[in-house]
Amino acid sequence: MKAKFNIQKTLGFIYLFALVSLSSCTDDLNITPKDDQTILSEDLFKDESSYKRVLGGIYANLALTGTDGPESSNLKNIDAGTSQFGRVLLYTQTLAADQMIWSYENDPGTREIQRNIWTAQNPLLLGMFSRAHLSVSLANNFLRETSDEALDSRGVSESTRNEIVAYRAEARLMRAMAYYYMMDLFGKANYADENTPLNSQPEVYERAQLFAFVESELKAIDADLVASRQNEYGRADKSVAYMILAKIYLNAEVYIGENKYADCISYCEKIIGGGYTLASNYLHNFMADNNTNSAINEIIFPIVSDGVTTQNYGPTTVMINGSVGSLEVNGAEVGVGDGGWGGALRVRKQFAQLWDPTFASDERNTIIIGERNIEIDDISNKDAGYIIQKYSNATSTGELGADKTFVDTDFPLYRLADVYLMYAEAHLRGGGGTLSTAVDYINALRTRANNPNTISSGDLTLDFILDERSRELHWEAHRRQDLIRYNRYTGGNYNWAWKGNGSNGIAIPAHFNVYPIPNGSRAANPNLTQNPGY
Repeated sequence: MKAKFNIQKTLGFIYLFALVSLSSCTDDLNITPKDDQTILSEDLFKDESSYKRVLGGIYANLALTGTDGPESSNLKNIDAGTSQFGRVLLYTQTLAADQMIWSYENDPGTREIQRNIWTAQNPLLLGMFSRAHLSVSLANNFLRETSDEALDSRGVSESTRNEIVAYRAEARLMRAMAYYYMMDLFGKANYADENTPLNSQPEVYERAQLFAFVESELKAIDADLVASRQNEYGRADKSVAYMILAKIYLNAEVYIGENKYADCISYCEKIIGGGYTLASNYLHNFMADNNTNSAINEIIFPIVSDGVTTQNYGPTTVMINGSVGSLEVNGAEVGVGDGGWGGALRVRKQFAQLWDPTFASDERNTIIIGERNIEIDDISNKDAGYIIQKYSNATSTGELGADKTFVDTDFPLYRLADVYLMYAEAHLRGGGGTLSTAVDYINALRTRANNPNTISSGDLTLDFILDERSRELHWEAHRRQDLIRYNRYTGGNYNWAWKGNGSNGIAIPAHFNVYPIPNGSRAANPNLTQNPGY
């Protein structure tokens, strides 16, 4: 059982400390912060408990956009709504694929993302690129402030030094995770570490370099990370590093043109051996008490959310309010305002069709049909298209979140169910393991969902797994990556509603498998070149 890192109550506080020397620590990545709340680092670190607080600020960057409430942003000229890490990750991985539609296309950047017609001027892409680089900068700054030289100069006690070993490993892990997402989404990134001279123009790492860095960095910190499931809730442990390694190995043919499925199997087995178990109820993973209910056994790493102390427009706030129907007015049921955001989110036809009669009783099927039509001929028509009720601001015991807009529901960035599905796919792609184990993992997911239609070995195919991943992991920021791995994202092998700006879907060019480098980022660093095709 994980101990509780009270990150929900302290995120806003510790994020202030993360702004220490922010203007200098971000120069190495050409990020322009708003620097009105910095404090002198030497004064800060006179209190040795500040090291943990500054570490917490790295985690806070995944949830918050600033220190002055949900509308604030610590990135200059970037709106809070277009730069919250979890939200822009959801948009770039899910809204850009075949599961989700956003009604309000006047929201900056959303129209282009969901119609697959983006350009390098898209503000959501700038938000993702900048927020990920800020994670790197915050980690680099923490590592500079905890070097042996820095600790010696402050006379830091031996007990604090011993704790800092794990803190530094976590900071390096968060940095590697940021580079993983930039590798996946953009194919390149500004590169700097704690030894890079400040105020220097950063070099640029291409995909192969990023892959090598992420892989070597995560392996290098293994001995210093807290054991699986032994860290405080909301902090990373060995299994988070193993999860990212499993992910890069599953997608290695996309990233570097090499087969790494055996390595994927190996790290899936490490995670499974770490003591995680499936939540007793599928929907526990997406409720307001998913930090204390049975999901605590399944969620490997969350983006923490609290409706009172860390208000932000993150992915769970967006999805819970957005999933309230324009016709159904089901907001009270999911712990937000009665009307929510009035039908902001619906599902595309192709996702709805995955739930044939075989899945009528499957608890993962939260589609609400009512008087609706499956077709969305006009995206602005909020009454068209089905809605779903996967995420909720209600708890497993029937209580509701404290706030009716900003939710208490943590976003399950990584969870065990994904590991089971990765194992099965990597096995079918020749990575080893056993067929019987892969089948057992799939059936465990179906049994947990109260779906009596378990499978046999003959049913387990790659196409089956792609569909099952969508049913199990929808709206969890995986789908674009999955479709690219299956060669079904670009081109015309598979079209979905509004792909390529066609109501029935049309082919999109192959260079859309990576996003363009934002114009603002290229202007800040001349070393950044644009991706081909843009």
